[in-house]
This record gives sequence, C-alpha cells and structure tokens, in this order.
Amino acid sequence: MSRKNRAPQRKIYHDAKYESLILSKFINFVMYDGKKAAAEKLIYHTLKQIGEKTKEDPIKVFNDAVNNIRPNLEVRSRRVGGATYQVPVEVKTKRSQTLALRWLLEASRKRKNKSMSEKLFNELMDAYQKKGSAIKKREDVHKMAESNKAFAHFRW
Repeated sequence: MSRKNRAPQRKIYHDAKYESLILSKFINFVMYDGKKAAAEKLIYHTLKQIGEKTKEDPIKVFNDAVNNIRPNLEVRSRRVGGATYQVPVEVKTKRSQTLALRWLLEASRKRKNKSMSEKLFNELMDAYQKKGSAIKKREDVHKMAESNKAFAHFRW
C-alpha cells in the first residue's frame, strides 16, 4: 500500500561501559551537536550517582525506570467519513521504548535543578519509584486511550 521504500534501520552498538543497547540509544538521545563524549560523560556520571545512592546495579535501576515509563496504549488519529477520531491502539515494543526514552529526557530537561546530570538522576529515581513527570505523561496517554475506547472499532 505504501508508495515509498521503508527507511533503513541503523545499527546501534552497545555502549562502552555497560554493554547496554538501550543505554547507548539514550546516550544518542541526550547528545547535542554530535557531542557524544559529552553525552556519555553526563550519563555515566548520573549512573554512578544512582549506584552510590541506591546501592543497587545502576543499569538495573535505569532499565526498571524506563520500563515503568513505557506506554502500552496510545491514540492515533483516523479519518472516517469526514470526522477525525482518536483511536486507541497498542504500542509496539520498539516505539514504546523510544517514547519512554523521549519522555524521560523531556521531563529531565524541564526540571529545575543545577546540572543536567542532577536533573536526569532525579527523574530516573522518580521513574524508578513510579512517580514524576515522565510517569505522569504515560498515565495521561493511557487515560486518553481509555476515554476513547468507544472508537476502538475504527482500528484496522
């Protein structure tokens, strides 16, 4: 049905320190102007803080936080006979992960702390404890999907 070719999938490599794919993806999200070393330094510093504060494996805390943010449902716009409906659909695994990382970064950047590593640390800890802005964003998306459940039959 689509007219064009699909966009090629870029190969994402594990990050150097923790051998984690999701973490390297998050480093790429945080990066500004191609300054990957700066982004890595920031995130590794944040993870070190998490390790010191929680006495747990920082990667486990990070993964749990991201999993807590991941949405299961979202709404998509569908035009049916001149009207646009917000149709709830299940979110694919890859998209839910991307949304979680995006919301985590967005919420971190909006926080009122001194440094970005502090902001990230606080947002990650909040997400780990199932509170904070990123979790609220997920709840809002789920609420939207729940309230538009009546239009679920427009899904195709």
